[in-house]
Amino acid sequence: MPPRAKIIGIGASLPSNIVHNTQLDPALETSHEWIMERTGIEQRHIASEGEFTSHLAIAAGREAIASAGVEASSVDLIIVATTTPDDTMPATATKVQHALGTSGAAFDMNAACSGFVFAMTTANSFILSGAAKRVLVIGAETYSRIMDWSDRSTCVLFGDGAGAVLLEAAEGERGILSAQIFTDGQHAPQLNTSGGVSSTKTAGFLTMAGKEVFRHAVSKMPEAVEKTLASAGLTVADVDWLVPHQANQRILAGVGHRLGIDAAKVISTVAKHANTSAASIPLALYEGVHDGRIKKGDIIACPALGAGFTWGCVVIKW
Repeated sequence: MPPRAKIIGIGASLPSNIVHNTQLDPALETSHEWIMERTGIEQRHIASEGEFTSHLAIAAGREAIASAGVEASSVDLIIVATTTPDDTMPATATKVQHALGTSGAAFDMNAACSGFVFAMTTANSFILSGAAKRVLVIGAETYSRIMDWSDRSTCVLFGDGAGAVLLEAAEGERGILSAQIFTDGQHAPQLNTSGGVSSTKTAGFLTMAGKEVFRHAVSKMPEAVEKTLASAGLTVADVDWLVPHQANQRILAGVGHRLGIDAAKVISTVAKHANTSAASIPLALYEGVHDGRIKKGDIIACPALGAGFTWGCVVIKW
């Protein structure tokens, strides 16, 4: 049996600054109750001035390596999934590599909220091909920097944070069982930013056609789960935990319902973290591991949909 990409370490980092719904600008003409009813979000972590995506990524990556009990110098590759890099260049991953003292290559990957799934799929390919033996995958975002804080339809939804996993080539049944990723660029205008370095010289604000994003999320994410499970010779009945991208609670419930998965088997951190884009799945995995829900041998399905549209799923045997 060829080696699998097995998760041997996990880490997380959240800014210390917590903003509860009740602390949002009264000019938004919203309320804690309105936000909770429509999104399930109670609070979000917001990066402080001078706190960047790289800082969160470094902290999460350092914990993942430490929890694995290995030397940082043994990591062959770092992939940072982010839509909010510190700079246009160099890649945020280069800052992470320097800070952690790893010896291999490092690059960023932008697939928006699907970034962690795309990065895991890429890391899996590196390991299966023999090109790398240990890969650190980090999802890290500071979406507060691209929010229009006067637009209640978007600013209440997002938060900042980072989650990381360390993958290792290992024999046995545990690890990534299958990963599938997809893209349909015709939907790009429905979730994007109002500017860009090449087009406007500014990052712009996030804009979103909420109803269309919801419709595609509750359709494409379950479809990706079923396809990915099938490619691993599994069915939905084999899934112990669904750990989807934490967009909002209505989407999580819709995906679980479409798949016929009991709500008790859907791990949700959206109330505490809001939507942290590429960081949301590893942050949810981290919570599931540390509160004891996720156990050795569990089958976990992690679907996501993001701007592009990009979507996909990774299925893991923990």
